[in-house]
Amino acid sequence: MRAIIIVLDSFGVGESDDAALFGDQGADTFGHIAEQCALGRADVPGLRTGPLLIPNLMELGLGLAAEQSTGREIRVEKARKITGKYGFAAERSKGKDTPSGHWEMAGVPVEFDWGYFSLETPSFPDSLIADLVAECDLPGVLGNCHSSGTEIIDRLGAEHIKSGKPIVYTSADSVFQIAAHEIHFGLDRLYKVCDVARRLVDEYNIGRVIARPFIGEGKGEFVRTGNRRDLSVPPPAPTLLDFMVDSGGEVISIGKIADIFAQQGITRHYKAHGNLQIFSVLMEQVNISAENAIIFANMVDFDMLYGHRRDVAGYAAALEEFDRGLPGLRAALRPDDVVILTADHGCDPTWPGSDHTREHVPV
Repeated sequence: MRAIIIVLDSFGVGESDDAALFGDQGADTFGHIAEQCALGRADVPGLRTGPLLIPNLMELGLGLAAEQSTGREIRVEKARKITGKYGFAAERSKGKDTPSGHWEMAGVPVEFDWGYFSLETPSFPDSLIADLVAECDLPGVLGNCHSSGTEIIDRLGAEHIKSGKPIVYTSADSVFQIAAHEIHFGLDRLYKVCDVARRLVDEYNIGRVIARPFIGEGKGEFVRTGNRRDLSVPPPAPTLLDFMVDSGGEVISIGKIADIFAQQGITRHYKAHGNLQIFSVLMEQVNISAENAIIFANMVDFDMLYGHRRDVAGYAAALEEFDRGLPGLRAALRPDDVVILTADHGCDPTWPGSDHTREHVPV
């Protein structure tokens, strides 16, 4: 038997009961994407048009799970038959971040409070920045604020190249992010700076340090690369993955799963960038991996490229693309395989700001 867990990163299905505590009352990632598509507001020539078309996900029960969550009918064509088991889950963890969502689905909810850098600007303590600059022999830093990653790279990328100062920023999540140019600053150097930052932010109880490398030579040309690296604190207790490995099984990580679990409970890791490559590696592993295995993949583009950037049409197109791959996955399964499609939190692309949203997730 094998369990194939696919996380549609940020694909929430309606506000959680405690959404108001997060300022997210009314958020509904799936519902609002479907609504915008039905109204013709997610039509982009050459990308997608019309109502959201995800027949395979609907056949598995996604629409009914969403309707259970919200009590509202989803504006997507209904399936003629339901072939999957379906429902929705409410997160117990106190955060709406990536580690909390993934750790909880692996049996370890985050029932403590993360530390946060809550000031808009300057976001980080002077002593933290001073120590980072000194230990890494930096000329200083840029940013030091809350920001969208793509926005701050576009705004400060040219100054970063000229000054040699890395760009540091945060968000509503428990995170310290460092962006730097892969060539002008150096990818290995960025990773080393992030290693130092990981140690320095431990006293602030920060969940992740994220390396955000980019390329390009001028404003409007900067693009983040696939060489992102997440440095997470380890889960506070053994997870399902640890128990699987300890019992002699295999845990195969695809994409950023290994980073999220701080490499714990992982027997094989495959680095992959973007939904298409991640799904391709997933299919390879479904075809060749042995029994008694968990294959665990995170479809990062939903969150990184479309949720945070509030790109409804892009999110819808990515859902449709993912849906088209499901018949091939189903054909490759063995009789006793179990596939679980779920999410770690919401990131409603119609919602104000650029942060995650507190939502139920489909199962």
